Amino acid sequence: MKEKLLIPAMLDAHFPLMKYVFLTRDYDPVVLSQGKEVLSVGLKYTHNDMCFPLVMIVGQMIDALSSGEYDPSRTKLLMPSLGDACRGANYTELLRKAVRNSGFTQTRVLSLNLMHIDKENQLGITPVMVWRALFALFYGDIIMMLVQQVRPYEKRKGDTERLRDRWLAKLGGELRELRRLDINIMVKRFRTIVRSFKRIPRTEKKKQRIALVGELYTKYCSLGNWDMVRFIENNGCESFTNGLSWYVLYYIDAQLIHLPAVEALGYRAVGWLLERIQKSMISALTEEGFFSLPSLQTVKAEAEGVVSTGASAGDGWLIGAEAAGYIRHGCKKVLGVQPFGCMPNHVFGRGLYSSIARQCGGQIVSVDIDSSGTPINAYNRARMLIDS
Repeated sequence: MKEKLLIPAMLDAHFPLMKYVFLTRDYDPVVLSQGKEVLSVGLKYTHNDMCFPLVMIVGQMIDALSSGEYDPSRTKLLMPSLGDACRGANYTELLRKAVRNSGFTQTRVLSLNLMHIDKENQLGITPVMVWRALFALFYGDIIMMLVQQVRPYEKRKGDTERLRDRWLAKLGGELRELRRLDINIMVKRFRTIVRSFKRIPRTEKKKQRIALVGELYTKYCSLGNWDMVRFIENNGCESFTNGLSWYVLYYIDAQLIHLPAVEALGYRAVGWLLERIQKSMISALTEEGFFSLPSLQTVKAEAEGVVSTGASAGDGWLIGAEAAGYIRHGCKKVLGVQPFGCMPNHVFGRGLYSSIARQCGGQIVSVDIDSSGTPINAYNRARMLIDS
């Protein structure tokens, strides 16, 4: 009998596909979907000085275990991590402590990282998992970027999300059954997906585009940013969130190439393949009139002299490089969302925003997300950017 593998909400656009990465003979993956009510649970089992992502992840996990829906002895918790700062290393042990304190001592916390940290609790990564992840990554990227560029203009409310759901069902079935997972098929399908979204009837009036940058959780998770994408759309604008593949390539560039030589060579090869696929995805979008940043290496090169690309902790130089890239490629308004007190985001992001805006000619407004704050404060900051 399979065990349940609980995964916290982190990547709204990607996890409906990415969950199949963890579908194995041993585990049945479940992406948790509770809302803001888990904040109080998280605060009960973590110190209130801890950052917002940790509080919410702990809250979701313990709330799920307390619901009675899962057998604690037949359930494992997965902390997605990469082995660097914060979530990448010490979040796993903090979650483990919270689970013990909540009384679920029989429930094991697993880590997912590429830096060989916490080996005795590391979820084993198989070639099938990696192959599924490759397709979930790029399909999640292109669908997310299309939804955000089409939904604000749709003439019939709901058309965009209905098409999104049809694609997720189709692609999810292929991932689950390991069918049509061929790179050539994926590259051809990029254009099919783009053209399907382009056929949705849209209004002609162009809205101002607000781009999002920041820490992974607050950038990609509506629970982590108080549903900022919807707020932007409801205030007459179009939002844009860059794809996760840029982060994956950044991580290879900034972290993994510093591993032992043989391992680093392997990651360089993976990076080369990912960038080729990413360029095909970008071409499929831009040739049909949709917006995208250039490939990661182009974004990095264009940021030289504006952002120090030696900053590799957490989301590191990618935050500033994406902000500069947006402005230089026509998106003049950027909203930085970060957990309050997140040092990488405050040093490599917020600390550079005024300099980036001066050098590149745009506007950047930062928003802190914290368990002691309220959504209205974040929304007011966003309105400053929208109305300026």
